[in-house]
Amino acid sequence: MNKQNKNQKKNQASTGGLSRRDVLQSLAITMSAPGLLIPQSTRAQSAETAAITDPAKMIANEVQNTADYYPPIKTGLRGTHVGAYEAAHMMRDGEQPIPIEETGLHYDMVIVGGGISGLSAAWLVRQKRPKARILILDNHDDFGGHAKRNEFHVDGQLHLMNGGTLSIQSPRPYSKNADGLIKALGIDAQALNTRIQKKGFYPEHGLVRGYFFDQANFGRDAVIRHAEGASWKTAIAGAPLSPQGRKDIVRIEEAHIDYLPGLDSAQKKERLSSISYLEFLTTIVKADPDAIRFYQQRTHGEFCIGIDAVSAMDCWGLGLPGFQGLKLAPGAIPRMGPTCAGFADTGGSVDVHLPDGGATVARSLVRGLIPDAVPGHTVDDLITAKVDYSKLDRPEADVQIRLNSIVVNASNVDGKVRIEYVSGEKGAAVTGDQCILACWNMVIPYLCPELPDTQKAALKSLVKAPLVYCSVVIKNWNAFKKLGVAHVHSPAAYFADIWLNEWLSIGQYHTPRSPDQPIVVHMVHTPCKPGQNGTDQLRIGRAELLATSLATYEDNIRKQLDAMLGSAGFNSSEDIVAITVNRWPHGYAYEYDPMLGPPSEPGKEPYVIGRQRCGQIAIANSDSGGQAYMDSAIDQAYRAVGELLG
Repeated sequence: MNKQNKNQKKNQASTGGLSRRDVLQSLAITMSAPGLLIPQSTRAQSAETAAITDPAKMIANEVQNTADYYPPIKTGLRGTHVGAYEAAHMMRDGEQPIPIEETGLHYDMVIVGGGISGLSAAWLVRQKRPKARILILDNHDDFGGHAKRNEFHVDGQLHLMNGGTLSIQSPRPYSKNADGLIKALGIDAQALNTRIQKKGFYPEHGLVRGYFFDQANFGRDAVIRHAEGASWKTAIAGAPLSPQGRKDIVRIEEAHIDYLPGLDSAQKKERLSSISYLEFLTTIVKADPDAIRFYQQRTHGEFCIGIDAVSAMDCWGLGLPGFQGLKLAPGAIPRMGPTCAGFADTGGSVDVHLPDGGATVARSLVRGLIPDAVPGHTVDDLITAKVDYSKLDRPEADVQIRLNSIVVNASNVDGKVRIEYVSGEKGAAVTGDQCILACWNMVIPYLCPELPDTQKAALKSLVKAPLVYCSVVIKNWNAFKKLGVAHVHSPAAYFADIWLNEWLSIGQYHTPRSPDQPIVVHMVHTPCKPGQNGTDQLRIGRAELLATSLATYEDNIRKQLDAMLGSAGFNSSEDIVAITVNRWPHGYAYEYDPMLGPPSEPGKEPYVIGRQRCGQIAIANSDSGGQAYMDSAIDQAYRAVGELLG
């Protein structure tokens, strides 16, 4: 965020509109952040402080050990929630951290980050060393990282939605290691794909893909339907677009025109890799501005930026229209992002969406690490199991998951690793034989100041994509039924994509069959700023995301649903039951962006430079694999554990 001269304005900007007093009060309840930069002078002072009388009491937060502690049911502002980042901004502004006290506690392995990579690393360590004592520290009030579970109970019925990681899916088939790990947890993606999903449920009931044109950008509110394989001319006829705009959309979607005559396939691909999809539509296809606006947000779901900052070649890899007449040969080229290259080469891995998304994998890992905390034995009973959070951080246990704990420093000292963290109003230090930093890359240079400058620069360059996933429970989905749409894309509105909860049936969990029943609606917002390169758009978007209040998100949710569904009888003031806003300022892992230049030489990619081992400290996260997918997080956990344990 941009710093401002007056402290009051600076504080309000960095806390999303909350006063400094509000933030401090929230921190006293559950203080957590991606990381704090503690000045060297403070570390020197901490060594002189007295040891804590009872180390067993130095837990993440006493609230975690109460019977009614259950974060998945929390609504309001989640994801990177209040208290999960403010302290980092306070440190950035030079404010004094909480003093660190010695606990005398020592572990075989300390893992910073309780997401998929951190939990996988812990699981792998236990496979190699079954008696290893492991401490997992996480800044959030729940485990899983981006694999967040949103849980609702309405009229006695359980409703689930992913608050982050959507599914077990990747641009390329899972590696032997990643596939083997999730199968060892009892999750067979190939079997689940056909057993629990019925992807044709909504089309069989007359609900297809829709497009919402909002009044602010198109003059009037309108929803059009387009079934797969249906005529675009018919579908687009009622859209609030110019006649030429509608005509060009039909041409882009259906016509087989070679817009690059005289070039062979390889030459066309190179040309497309150096221009954006926006430039392709504007200067090569020569589409009407109304047609171009129709596609502007089409890439938001994959990259959190619009078509002005995504290469035309990558858009071909995603299957966007306009290329069908170019007769491009199958397969990727080096100058493509890993997501699009993977899909172009292999079509991607098996894709299975579990009721709470990647949270099922996180919960499976926790069950494997601390069986007493997660009842049941199969993936089917895991879906409806209630985790006992009071059993995650028991002093006598070999594996401890300590939530609401902000790691502020990790340093090699005398052949071991000293880890400092802040929890509530306490600061503590523990030691470990070894440490894995499974947090996001951009914070690691601050946690581990001893890293070489070249490595710090590489880590800081890996800018993650900000995004917002909203889970909105509505009384029924009759309005969607009347309009005949289940997944609605908006070319310009605040939420680019809105869809009904996918039809799933697993164990005792079933999504609604009748439009008269309550359902969870998934809404996606990406705060990018068109007109600049992708990295700058993500930085600007992150600042905007953190400065946006819960009230603003809720207001946009209500306005867009009313505008989109109002003609079918929907009224947000009566029909919305609950809202959970999952904001992720550091969301998708950084991927190579062809629009910023040619790819690095193999082995010299910034994520490879950034993940190098430092003494007894290794790095594992999806960032260090250069891809925003679960298998990348698992593969990097394998690498980090292998670096430390062999």
